[in-house]
Amino acid sequence: MMRTRPLKVALLGCGVVGSEVARIMTTHADDLAARIGAPVELAGVAVRRPSKVREGIDPALITTDATALVKRGDIDVVIEVIGGIEPARTLITTAFEHGASVVSANKALLAEDGATLYAAAEEHGKDLYFEAAVAGAIPLIRPLRESLAGDKVNRVLGIVNGTTNFILDKMDSSGAGYSEALDEATALGYAEADPTADVEGFDAAAKAAILAGIAFHTRVRLDDVYREGLTEVTAADIASAKRMGCTVKLLAICERAADGQSVTARVHPAMIPLSHPLASVREAYNAVFVEADAAGQLMFYGPGAGGAPTASAVLGDLVAVCRNKLAEATGPGESAYTQLPVSPMGDVVTRYHISLDVADKPGVLAQVATVFAEHGVSIDTVRQQGRQGGVGEADLVVVTHRAPDAALSGTVEALRKLDTVRGVASIMRVEGE
Repeated sequence: MMRTRPLKVALLGCGVVGSEVARIMTTHADDLAARIGAPVELAGVAVRRPSKVREGIDPALITTDATALVKRGDIDVVIEVIGGIEPARTLITTAFEHGASVVSANKALLAEDGATLYAAAEEHGKDLYFEAAVAGAIPLIRPLRESLAGDKVNRVLGIVNGTTNFILDKMDSSGAGYSEALDEATALGYAEADPTADVEGFDAAAKAAILAGIAFHTRVRLDDVYREGLTEVTAADIASAKRMGCTVKLLAICERAADGQSVTARVHPAMIPLSHPLASVREAYNAVFVEADAAGQLMFYGPGAGGAPTASAVLGDLVAVCRNKLAEATGPGESAYTQLPVSPMGDVVTRYHISLDVADKPGVLAQVATVFAEHGVSIDTVRQQGRQGGVGEADLVVVTHRAPDAALSGTVEALRKLDTVRGVASIMRVEGE
């Protein structure tokens, strides 16, 4: 039997995602009511520019006073899609204090200070849902929090930023350089006018912090995540990857240590074999590969950004939170019961692909091999080729076996000091094997 009194929803933010959420709430009102067991009513929309025309939204619902909206006392659910740290954090905690559960898409805040939000939700007996914060429309948070709650997740490896995947895919498919591929991404609307958050890996790092915290039941903050962007990736790197039967992706990697006593979280470009499922993820799509003890290998794939895909995740959370409200229950909260330490990047065991500009003369390879041996790093393959038109110059590419990242970094620094090494052209990790 359906309850006739509607559940009231406050929407904070009405940009690309917020306007799509409002549209779907209006056009799919009957379906949402049937799925929830009660109608949902958009009770207010907080915005910064009230004069802007927002098609399909009653102007009477528009307000610039977000604080007053979440303090009304009759709001059942607050949807926060304004982003950033403040005022979002204060608005969310205020919503809990005044009886509302919260649905958020705010990856930056969750990665920076998720503990505060979880604590406030628990204190007031309310829900905090955030499926849209990590991978757009892809169901990922709920499977990790609920479907795999009885399993042990050991690794999460993913492409979680559509802009960077589009850029690298274009570099791979067309041979374009980074700048050309970025220009195309900008022209098509995949990259912002200021793409720093995407191309320098900040966006992916925030998502990695969230994923690691949920997967390993421990607190991981943005500052715990090692981060490298893709601005230094060159067409030569892409070509080298192809010769190895690999492609280059910007990956978010969250791992549990082999002894189970620590975790790591990192974001950086990496070569992955073409045989790996993530290698086939094209253009602006996202995909996350999860490895668990009992479930084995799982992959979640789909559009990771955009108004409609992100709104889909927001509305899915809205339905779940409203159902909980009717049942006078709450869903899963923070499960950071392990409190595992986050190890530094130097402890991560990985492989390197190193391209060197060397003197083309006898003994160079022996010198280089000695440096690797001195740092305890085993060489897998070596390829040396004289440079066309460059007398006495050669390109030397070394691919290592797995070793601690600190040992590999130390090896590279020692190579830079060799008289026969003119320069280190590129360094890239190799993953997914």
